[in-house]
Amino acid sequence: MSSTTALVETVGPIRTTYARAEDFPSMTRTYSDVSNVVRDTGLLARTPWFYSIVGTVLALALGGAVTGFILLGDSWFQLLIAGALGIILTQVAFLTHEASHRTILTSGPANDRLARVLAAGVVGISHSWWVSKHTRHHANPNRVGKDPDIEIDTVSFIEEDAAKAKGIHAAITRRQGWLFFPLLTLEGLNLHALGLKHLFGRGQVKSRYTELALVALHFTVYLGALFWLLPLGMAFAFLGVQLAVFGLYMGASFAPNHKGMPIIDRDAKLDFFTKQVRTSRNISGGWWATWVMGGLNYQIEHHLFPSMPRPHLAQAREIVREHCAVVGVPYVETTMWRSWGIVIQYLNRVGLAARDPFDCPMVGQFRRV
Repeated sequence: MSSTTALVETVGPIRTTYARAEDFPSMTRTYSDVSNVVRDTGLLARTPWFYSIVGTVLALALGGAVTGFILLGDSWFQLLIAGALGIILTQVAFLTHEASHRTILTSGPANDRLARVLAAGVVGISHSWWVSKHTRHHANPNRVGKDPDIEIDTVSFIEEDAAKAKGIHAAITRRQGWLFFPLLTLEGLNLHALGLKHLFGRGQVKSRYTELALVALHFTVYLGALFWLLPLGMAFAFLGVQLAVFGLYMGASFAPNHKGMPIIDRDAKLDFFTKQVRTSRNISGGWWATWVMGGLNYQIEHHLFPSMPRPHLAQAREIVREHCAVVGVPYVETTMWRSWGIVIQYLNRVGLAARDPFDCPMVGQFRRV
């Protein structure tokens, strides 16, 4: 009797325990599966009522800020108006972001025109620059060499870039996690500067002169009112507070979405669903987080369905979470405070690459003594 026959007689028929390929859902098909569910549920349908309300609220808030500015006159309480204006313009930028994804109106050209007017005319930032940058980010989030949001700037997001930092930049990079939020107060100025650099560049720019005219109108009205109605020092203080609040609010809303999530190698092969979900992080908090972050708290759903209206993202979250559990793709969600902590820890960890490789901790200790 063979050993196999003896084993069968002892324990019964042998059952195959390893999984077959057909037992797993195809990752190349998984996005189409969840997309079909979302589409059938009607979550991609436009919500004109919602954006009418948001637009009306923002218009009233902007009108209130302008009225308060005029009534206060020569008073340092104007800095409160400056802070409020920074918040309002950030909310307008969120609306611009959604129009750029063709979420608000029914036709693509109409959304583009709305986004251009809001971005260049109201906020003062180049729409074409933002679209070019943001489109590349959506196509390859957190992918080295392809996502402009992790390219080296003042802050380094990958160790290779941090290791190249020299001098003062290296000193900043080593502490960049702790300095990240203070540095964001300069991001508003940076966004304006990058937009103008794009508009005045030699490359092809869609609607270049329309945007230049809108940006010029924005700064003529805004700066003209500031320096005409306020003393010089107060006008500069107003501008500084508004830009600082705008930059801090924008950065604090966008940074938690991807920073500290997996970085994808240049040559890695990933399907669309896995790539978008594994590099994105949601922020819990429900409706208040949705309002504060302009829908960016549902970053996973936004990356999977960029044109989905803001009110439908919460329902899409339930569908996507269930689908991730089925196919075994990690779905990351945390609180706003925890996400900021993760960003700080991640940037500090990356910043360690900027240390002098010949620094000896013992020598450093004796130097301090």
